[in-house]
Amino acid sequence: MNSETDIQLSGPFSVTDAAGRKHDIQAIRIFDEGYGIIDVYVDFAAAIGKERLFEDTRLIGQILARLRQIGYVGPDFGHGDLGLQDDKLIVLEAPEEFNAFAASKGWKNLAEEFAEDEPEDWHGGDSAPSSSKLDALKNKFKA
Repeated sequence: MNSETDIQLSGPFSVTDAAGRKHDIQAIRIFDEGYGIIDVYVDFAAAIGKERLFEDTRLIGQILARLRQIGYVGPDFGHGDLGLQDDKLIVLEAPEEFNAFAASKGWKNLAEEFAEDEPEDWHGGDSAPSSSKLDALKNKFKA
């Protein structure tokens, strides 16, 4: 865990997998900035080996319950990229609804910065381009 780039959402707690085995989780964390889709990192205190705990619905349900205890409101998560899963770590991919919760914890959406950098008057100030402007544009590309 890198304290300079991580936001810790939860400290230690325990979960039980579908086989009834107890697992101690050290932390749930996210990176402090990203581009819309947030990976949620669940750090285990001990190696989980080759168990596919990221697919264990009982265990994931308990992790989501913990996140909901601390304020997340929204749909369940899916597992993150299989290449991100590790011996002491599972990575979950949060839905877009998680972004507001993450922002309340200090997460910064870098995609918003790019949206703010776009010129305001690219369409002449109207909320939608007029049909005459669209016709002129179509004619330009026909030539």
